[in-house]
Amino acid sequence: MLGQAFGLYSHMRNNRIRSGFLIAGLFALVYVTVWGLLLVGYGYGGVPRGTTAYAEAGRTFWRWLPFTTLAAGAWVFIGFRINVGLIGAMAGAKGLTRDDNPKLYRMLENLCISRGLTVPKLAIVESEALNAFASGVNDKQFTVTVTSGLLAQLNDAEVEAVLAHELTHIRNGDVRLMIIAVVIAGVISLVGEIVFRGLSRSRIRMSSDDAKKGSGVAILIGFAVIALSWFLAVVIRLSLSRSREYLADAGAVELTKNPDAMISALLKIAGRADIEGVPSGVMDMCFENDPDDFADLFSTHPSVTKRVQALIQTAGGRMPAMPPQPPRVAERQDLPTMVAESAAGVDPAARGPWARPPGGGSASP
Repeated sequence: MLGQAFGLYSHMRNNRIRSGFLIAGLFALVYVTVWGLLLVGYGYGGVPRGTTAYAEAGRTFWRWLPFTTLAAGAWVFIGFRINVGLIGAMAGAKGLTRDDNPKLYRMLENLCISRGLTVPKLAIVESEALNAFASGVNDKQFTVTVTSGLLAQLNDAEVEAVLAHELTHIRNGDVRLMIIAVVIAGVISLVGEIVFRGLSRSRIRMSSDDAKKGSGVAILIGFAVIALSWFLAVVIRLSLSRSREYLADAGAVELTKNPDAMISALLKIAGRADIEGVPSGVMDMCFENDPDDFADLFSTHPSVTKRVQALIQTAGGRMPAMPPQPPRVAERQDLPTMVAESAAGVDPAARGPWARPPGGGSASP
């Protein structure tokens, strides 16, 4: 079966393991950040004669350890309780009732009934962007959010494929994993931003006096530790395997039995997915997160070209004769040709975005 071929159930089990490691990672990074903050604080504030900033920071760290643990636990608890409302507020989403869009509700219910899933809530973001995302950590919270642009530009089969993709993220545990990652990145990034904004307004001076010189070094080490924690928090969020998107695409095909609709939806959404004003942490949870330039190296989503190619090779999908709707990005106007070349072993990037595609057409904007 398609789901077995893509390892859906192994992925669900692995996500439970990753969730445990991410929660442990949150606590570890919080502890490291607190120690860095203490080094900076004692370096600036000074310590009694006969001791050092390192010793005082260490003693205070162990005294604060129970309170730090409780604070981190409370942060995770609060994040789990309010994540749907918080993410919805950041994205500008509002709830969608059955009366508002009965057809969309029927689509979602039919997909859930086919696999015995609890029907999640629906929400909508008023945006011309074409995108969707799921949020929540349990059956009472799970919510699928779509943009108004997605409903306006995609046909029923394509919307159903997108809903099935998001349901697969819920079913696989991807949504819970991403919520944890956002919690981790959020708390550390907030501390890091506050500290380094303060650093930009101050100067660290190294004195010839041994005690003051030691304090200066302690401050520098403290800032380095906080910077490292900040970086690792981002890495943890971005380290989530891109394979989850391939697996969600596969799960959507398993639910809808229509790989062509998923391919068509991807081609329409390509280059039009960016929801203006939405933080990167929320965009990482979306159906598509358009990578561009240097950011592509750290993208949490594989390219649309690769996702379409995977659906053709493993799910029996077929490319449409023409793109259902030309994407706004010029480099992606020849996306079907790029997919075909990639499947044939030709690197589409080798001919460049301005080269003439096979068949005599022009790829120039």
